[in-house]
Amino acid sequence: MASNVKKIALKKSKFHELLQTQVGNEFSASQQYIALAVWFDNEDLPRLASHFYKQALEERNHAMMIVQFLMDNDIPVAIPGTAEPINEFKAPRDLVDLALRQEQQVTDQIVALARAAREEGDYIGEQFMQWFLKEQVEEVSSMKTLLTIMDRADGNMFYVETFLTRETVGDGGDSGAPTAAGGTV
Repeated sequence: MASNVKKIALKKSKFHELLQTQVGNEFSASQQYIALAVWFDNEDLPRLASHFYKQALEERNHAMMIVQFLMDNDIPVAIPGTAEPINEFKAPRDLVDLALRQEQQVTDQIVALARAAREEGDYIGEQFMQWFLKEQVEEVSSMKTLLTIMDRADGNMFYVETFLTRETVGDGGDSGAPTAAGGTV
């Protein structure tokens, strides 16, 4: 016998609206990282290209984690378009500086999400945001490190490429990461 399970209509909350917006923010960040990776790839800087291709996948996965959370909580999901990425740059440092500013902006967005969940008493939402808060600390830190290395290299990209070959920048693993819709890539 099939049961008639009625989904309870959730009241629209600021947190849920911000989450929906964040899906687009994460996809836009992914697209921007692809643009950075392609620029580095075209300049024959394979380690920098690889680093930013991985960053692009990570941001895509973050968007899909939010999508999965929305679906798991019976919150309607609409996949938005993305912002136009910046593709024109003068120097390699400009790309890493943009990446750092992007991560700082995403951090502000994640903090606003966590704040909204807390203010609304959405304990499940607040708990969900904890992983993202921790992730953003690592993301900003790794971009600051990469920018410092770029500055110390003083235009010698061989030093930056060597550093990325030798060291692990970011990518501390996704231990305890939320599930991504469709799985992570």
